[in-house]
This record gives sequence, C-alpha cells and structure tokens, in this order.
Amino acid sequence: MESMENTQNLAQLVAWMGFALAFVFGYVANKTSFCTMGAVSDVVNMGEWGRMRAWLCAIAVALLGTNLLVYFGYLDLAQTYYTRGTVYWMGALVGGLTFGIGMTLAGGCGQRTLVRLGGGNLKSVVVFLFLGYSALVTMNGIFRVVVDKVLRADIFTVRLDGLQTLPTLLGMADKTAPLLLAVGLSVVILGFVFASKEFRENHDNVLAGLVVGLVVVAGWYVTGHIGYAENEFMEKSYIGTDSKLAESMTFVGPLAYTMDLWAYWRDKHVTFGVASVLGVITGSFIYSVFNRSFRWEYFNSPQDMFRHILGAVLMGFGGITAAGCTIGQAVTGVSTLAASSFIVFFGIVAGAAVTMKIQYFLLMRSA
Repeated sequence: MESMENTQNLAQLVAWMGFALAFVFGYVANKTSFCTMGAVSDVVNMGEWGRMRAWLCAIAVALLGTNLLVYFGYLDLAQTYYTRGTVYWMGALVGGLTFGIGMTLAGGCGQRTLVRLGGGNLKSVVVFLFLGYSALVTMNGIFRVVVDKVLRADIFTVRLDGLQTLPTLLGMADKTAPLLLAVGLSVVILGFVFASKEFRENHDNVLAGLVVGLVVVAGWYVTGHIGYAENEFMEKSYIGTDSKLAESMTFVGPLAYTMDLWAYWRDKHVTFGVASVLGVITGSFIYSVFNRSFRWEYFNSPQDMFRHILGAVLMGFGGITAAGCTIGQAVTGVSTLAASSFIVFFGIVAGAAVTMKIQYFLLMRSA
C-alpha cells in the first residue's frame, strides 16, 4: 500500500513539474510569437529567417542539453519511443508531410494552437477539439488501420539490432561519441543561428530559442530521472508518463490523451503530457492577461472554418503517424539524435512549404 502511495505521489510530482515547464513554454511562446509554422512561412514568403533561427536555436540547445544528461547518467535514451530499433520511415515521412500541410491550413501547429487558445482565439478551440479527436482516432481507432496496414507495412519498415540513433548507425560505440557528435552539430547550428546580427539583436527570438530548448531538456530530466523507478525485480519503470517511458515536450499525442482523460476521468490520471497541454494554455493566458493582449477571435467565413477543421484533422493524423510534431519530433526527437526525427522534420517543413506555395499561387490566380 505504501509503495502504491509513493508511486502515485511521484506521478503527481512529475505531472506538476510538466505543468510548470509547459507554463513557462506557453508564457514565453506568447510573448515572443514563437511559431514553427510562422518560421517556415517567413522563409518561404518573405525570405525572413528570424523565427526559423529561433526554432533551430531551440533544436541545438535541446540537442546539447539532452546528450549532456545522457553522458552524466540522468537519461537512458534506450528508454524513449523515439530511439526504438524499428524505423517506420514511410510513416515518418508521410506523417511529417501531412502534419506540415495540416498546420499550414490550420494556421499553426499543436503548440501554437494551445498558445493562441490561451490568448482568446476561438479558432484554436475548434482546432484543439478536431486535432485531439483525430489524434485519438489515429492512435486507437479506425485511422490506426491505415497506419498499421499501409504506412507501417513491412516493406516500409527497417528493423535494426540496436537503437536508431545516429551514433549507433555510424558505429560510434564509445560513451563520449554521442556527446561529441551532439556538440559538433549544436555548434554548427548555433554558429549559423547567431551569425545573423539581426537575430542577435532580436531578444524575443533569442529568448524563445533558449527557453524552448531548455524546457525540452528539463522535461527529459523530470521524466527520465526524477520519474525513474525500479521495482524489486530491478525492472525499469517511468512514472507519470503516457508511454511509461521517458518523455519530454510534445503536443499531439498528449492532446489525444487529454481527450481520453476527459471521456474516462474516473479511470485515468493526469500525466506529464496532459499536464503539459494545460500548462501551455495557462502560461499563454497569464501572459495575455497581464500584457493586455487577450482578445476574442473567430473565423472570418465558413470557408475559413473548414480549412482549420481540415488542417486540424490532418495534424492529428500526421502527428500520431509521425510520432510527433514540430516540437515533439523536430526538437524533442532530434535531441535524441533519432534517425526518424530528422525524416519527420524534413517532411513537416516540406509539407508546409509546398502548401504555402500552392496557397500563394491560388491567391494570385484569383486576384
């Protein structure tokens, strides 16, 4: 009985810490207008790299911090769903592309939806509900059939003997090799990011990149170290997460689990992921209230509403198929150096960029 009570207390602690980290995420994301869809749009439509550099900065910080945790024994990368030895490369690619298309139609990715919801955007309420339900249906419902039978068929699957991390694939067996690779990649990315004087002078973009990256690292520490436990049989266990593994920031799967929690409240518990969803909304709301930027927004037309609903459904399907989103895979996943995460990142950016070009073409054609 005492052991069960201790486990419940630890699960609550992990959830509350997830809420706190996400609160900071939401507050800063609202303050700085951090938006991954906006980052791609700025580059594609205006050649402006400020927000893209902020996103890349977050990736570099998360990459470096996560691998420092691994090196010093605070995180076991083998105990995450990103690094498993089965690579569903078609699912990662199609999921990423679909998510990129969806976030463009819906006006933002999962985390941006939560940030806008906290700021009073009623469009985001609709996106939240359709994204969460679509994710849940893809995770456990009829869409799962398409994912398992087609996108994760054997012909589109690579099974490895070890982890799918880049150091493992490159045959780097030494303990320091992954850290050195992470340091090298981080230095290159940060060098590109801070080479821009305009970026260096934009304190909001710098703050966004640093905070988002550090929040991801802290999330790994909370679930991978504080939430880690062993039973009397020396079996590893991670308390307070949906996957029962180490997790950090991601916003598609947790939306599905949030919907599931609401439907089956008596049989479920608030986890790190669900608490993160609530934390981002709350942090964004607090910023918008104190900054007096909170305002109600709604759809301009039925067509606008339809685009957002379609985008939300595509994001839910794509995010679960790809096992992550612009934060869950492109920052959290990449921080583990998982091969699939890089595929998803490419797919998201490509899907969003192509969709934006098509939208621009159609707009010019109708003008």
